[in-house]
Amino acid sequence: MTAARPWRRYSGLALLRAGFERQRGWPPAFIDATPQSSYDVVIVGGGGHGLATAYYLARHHGVRRICVLEKGWIGGGNTGRNTTVIRSNYFFPESAALYDLSLRLYEGLSAELNYNIMFSQRGVWMLGHSRHDEEILRRSANAMLLNGVDAEFYNDAETHRRIRGLHPNPSFPIRCGLLQPRGGVARHDAVAWAYARAASRLGVDIIQNCEVLGFEISDGRVRSVRTSRGDIRAPVVGLAAAGHSSHVAGLAGVSLPLTSYALQAFVSEPVKPVLDTVLITSATG
Repeated sequence: MTAARPWRRYSGLALLRAGFERQRGWPPAFIDATPQSSYDVVIVGGGGHGLATAYYLARHHGVRRICVLEKGWIGGGNTGRNTTVIRSNYFFPESAALYDLSLRLYEGLSAELNYNIMFSQRGVWMLGHSRHDEEILRRSANAMLLNGVDAEFYNDAETHRRIRGLHPNPSFPIRCGLLQPRGGVARHDAVAWAYARAASRLGVDIIQNCEVLGFEISDGRVRSVRTSRGDIRAPVVGLAAAGHSSHVAGLAGVSLPLTSYALQAFVSEPVKPVLDTVLITSATG
């Protein structure tokens, strides 16, 4: 069993006390561990999903001998390169239930992990620009309400009134809007750091700069993981490698029916805030 690591609770009082110590008393947020020869569980991928899996296995299922393998640095893949939106405005009941569970976890995550993930429930809007869009958004609103998810549908005038900064005569006229008030954004890097800190506190080994090169398999089961830092034996291996999942699974002889595509977004330099909510529109694809 991997021993729990030194830990200091984050709080205003702790910050004040550390000020008298010239901020010298803080332990590392997480330990950059050296691989052991064996674990009960090895998780491939040190992003949000991999780190969260390690944390919940240790926190709620009593598994302690866990390691997370990350080819680069934690949160350096998809977790640190997404648009940070958190929502549960989905149509199908299965999707709505899964994403709303995730949203409820986010609502208490900063307190649970003792780390400010900067979760801001500023609302998520979906804009409609045509009669077809309006029918789709009305149907989505009804489905969300039936699934127990918060949803508010507004006509064009009310949408313009509620969203500051919208052009009064845009190129794509706004016909309606669907709002999920509980949706919002979080600091994606902070989510990774928070889970890493909490998992490390519970004894999880987080191993960065450790590439998975292959697997030793016998009798249809993975026996060990070959890495750039040596072989690691484990009876259970979890795969949370995001866009690299097909490649890593292929190293174990498993073909995943997945194709990865790079979606594009852009980030500006800091500017004075204009919109205080999240906007999603079909007009721009």
